[in-house]
Amino acid sequence: MANGTADVRKLFIFTTTQNYFGLMSELWDQPLLCNCLEINNFLDDGNQMLLRVQRSDAGISFSNTIEFGDTKDKVLVFFKLRPEVITDENLHDNILVSSMLESPISSLYQAVRQVFAPMLLKDQEWSRNFDPKLQNLLSELEAGLGIVLRRSDTNLTKLKFKEDDTRGILTPSDEFQFWIEQAHRGNKQISKERANYFKELFETIAREFYNLDSLSLLEVVDLVETTQDVVDDVWRQTEHDHYPESRMLHLLDIIGGSFGRFVQKKLGTLNLWEDPYYLVKESLKAGISICEQWVIVCNHLTGQVWQRYVPHPWKNEKYFPETLDKLGKRLEEVLAVRTIHEKLLYFLPASEEKIICLTRVFEPFTGLNPVQYNPYTEPLWKAAVSQYEKIIAPAEQKIAGKLKSYISEIQDSPQQLLQAFLKYKELVKRPTISKELILERETLLARLVDSIKDFRSDFETRCRGIPGDASGPLSGKNLSEVVNNIVWVRQLELKVDDTIKIAEALLSDLSGFRCFHRNAEDLLDQLKLYEQEQFDDWSRDIQSGLSDSRSGLCIEASSRIMELDSNDGSLKVHYSDRLVILLREVRQLSALGFVIPAKIQQVANIAQKFCKQAIILKQVAHFYNSIDQQMIQSQRPMMLQSALAFEQIIKNSKTGSGGKSQITWDNPKELEGYIQKLQNAAERLATENRKLRKWHTTFCEKVVVLMNIDLLRQQQRWKDGLQELRTGLATVEAQCPLAWQSKWEGPEDPLQYLRGLVARALAIQNWVDKAEKQALLSETLDLSELFHPDTFLNALRQETARAVGRSVDSLKFVASWKGRLPEAKLQIKISGLLLEGCSFDGNQLSENQLDSPSVSSVLPCFMGWIPQDACGPYSPDEYISLPVYTSAERDRVVTNIDVPCGGNQDQWIQCGAALFLKTQ
Repeated sequence: MANGTADVRKLFIFTTTQNYFGLMSELWDQPLLCNCLEINNFLDDGNQMLLRVQRSDAGISFSNTIEFGDTKDKVLVFFKLRPEVITDENLHDNILVSSMLESPISSLYQAVRQVFAPMLLKDQEWSRNFDPKLQNLLSELEAGLGIVLRRSDTNLTKLKFKEDDTRGILTPSDEFQFWIEQAHRGNKQISKERANYFKELFETIAREFYNLDSLSLLEVVDLVETTQDVVDDVWRQTEHDHYPESRMLHLLDIIGGSFGRFVQKKLGTLNLWEDPYYLVKESLKAGISICEQWVIVCNHLTGQVWQRYVPHPWKNEKYFPETLDKLGKRLEEVLAVRTIHEKLLYFLPASEEKIICLTRVFEPFTGLNPVQYNPYTEPLWKAAVSQYEKIIAPAEQKIAGKLKSYISEIQDSPQQLLQAFLKYKELVKRPTISKELILERETLLARLVDSIKDFRSDFETRCRGIPGDASGPLSGKNLSEVVNNIVWVRQLELKVDDTIKIAEALLSDLSGFRCFHRNAEDLLDQLKLYEQEQFDDWSRDIQSGLSDSRSGLCIEASSRIMELDSNDGSLKVHYSDRLVILLREVRQLSALGFVIPAKIQQVANIAQKFCKQAIILKQVAHFYNSIDQQMIQSQRPMMLQSALAFEQIIKNSKTGSGGKSQITWDNPKELEGYIQKLQNAAERLATENRKLRKWHTTFCEKVVVLMNIDLLRQQQRWKDGLQELRTGLATVEAQCPLAWQSKWEGPEDPLQYLRGLVARALAIQNWVDKAEKQALLSETLDLSELFHPDTFLNALRQETARAVGRSVDSLKFVASWKGRLPEAKLQIKISGLLLEGCSFDGNQLSENQLDSPSVSSVLPCFMGWIPQDACGPYSPDEYISLPVYTSAERDRVVTNIDVPCGGNQDQWIQCGAALFLKTQ
């Protein structure tokens, strides 16, 4: 640079330009550039404030102005703070340097967002001295530039909205904000509705991503799963135009980037080499899980689920977040280094640690941040790992023999042998130790070969059986046969896959590994084939049933919703239980990754559309079919008019002018109105029944009071009580049936009634004695010994509320045949219950056989009151709430208790299952 080296000012401009554009130094050895007029103007003319440098195909050009089309290529700008001639003294005090990429909007936005806004708004010193109005203007400028950038392409000639343009979307929050802005500023109503739909879907995760840095590692592990559901819903939606594939690809990428940066930031706060091992281990595992899970999510969605989703298939290759995957692998390496060190310390006493230099084992990693993964840090990391391995080599030699001795003692126990290899997996992987343990690893391989044989034998024995049988697949709860079989074989697949992974990690160098691996893969293929066969058989059966009107799978939108059976007079809803099962199967099989045939999916969609109304109608039908069981026999004539009115509504399910056409499923407005009429009529009938039952109980109580009055000494009390009874009877509009007197609580025979009365009185005295000795609740109690067992249960409720310091309304009543109730502060063990309508073995209800007694004893159970938010002994889908009556006449309910039934609650309601106390 013959003419330029003497001028420090030009040297500064040339060097900066050369470094920015990556130019060869030979290009500057030109007198023309050194005597460039634009450069001289900028340096020597105080009024010339700007120098623009641009590189294009024609080479480097200089200008003292910025033109409109400059943003096609990278631009470097030198500009002055003050209108002065540039000298050696003010060179670094008066010249600012800025670059421009893509567009001036993008460059300005990033400068404000990354540099000036954080400094002026977040820095305490600057923000304190910065006018609040200007702070607001700066915030508005940042937000406004972001909106323009997200809504436009980078061509400044037109700010035109392009949905495929994602260059302004740098974080997931930018994407969520994009749809918020579109929902408010869209050009068309349809576009606004679509944007609002996506906005609402993203709201599930928007807050978490906005505050991502404040979350813990474990919270973000959960966020990965939630994010998967959200992006899946966004992709699969069919309410509006599809989400663009290029935009989804970008979204998956920036979400993965956000997860990666979050993991790096969180783990960067730890000293991975010196902090306690348990803390580092848990944090690294959580970080690895975040990376691995998002890689799996992207692979699963774009490589399988979305490619098979017919309404909106994924057309490109599956997306693989390579950087995140490599970060996860780096974290695995860090964890392996710490784990190996920890295992070495476990096997070596403190005296030997110093001899083999384990105290300085992490010195190669000094100055290296292991979580900062990129291609530039990878060689440094590998060099540090290599040095680390040299340091631990003596330690490996020493512990190889100790580990061999330890494993040889337990190799006769396959389970212990496997656990030992898994526990010291990181050590066994080390070449020195692996070579020393060759015989032990051969033994492990033999055990794994046996495991594969056992898996194959178990599968071949059970695969053709019935779920739950001794020779059939293991049975789960609330699963149909096809779903149960697929879940069962998936569990076997996981076991086989885990076995293969163990062998690949520890035994791949052994001579018998290839044979083992081939057999294991063959079994895995066999299991997957069985899984697919199960689904295919189910698909064929369902599609065959769709053409059979008797299968229960056909629901015509124009068909009648319900009708009375001409044989038994029962009310039946034209929505079969098989349809309910089909809905559950479609939902579960879809969740398992199967693509439901369009024909079946269409039927499921129709069934789902009417499911809510069908459930309500089934409840009404059940009420109609069982109301006679809830009535007191002698009160039925009193309820005749209400029952006939209810039945009339059912029979006259007509709509339209003159009521000529039947109400059908595809008439939602009339259907809703008809359901409301049915519910109102059912509620009137139920209310009247409850009122009459209450009067019946009240009259009986008043008669009992009259019976306890001494007619010789308390004549006036007798008259007053009799008058109250007559007044109550007068309030009942209908004529009181004469048969009421046979419905008194207790036998009609006076002598038998008195005997029962004496028996209860003696039993109560026994209860009182136990209570005084604080032994009542530790005994097995019989509620039939009480006059008012419901009063005793209510007292237990009040006492429990006092003991736990809660209101009585916040407690719920539960019963358990599994054992004591851990959530109950106070509880009782009850015997003497009888069951009618079915059988119960303490585990779940079952249907009566031909030789079964109509009434059977129930095993003792524990009862108590627990908080409403506490989990009871049984989940809601596996129990049914049965009433407990005082007698087999079912005229007085003591309480309701949850009895395990194994699902299908309607079955036990229809068979009239109920509990009652034994007769004294």
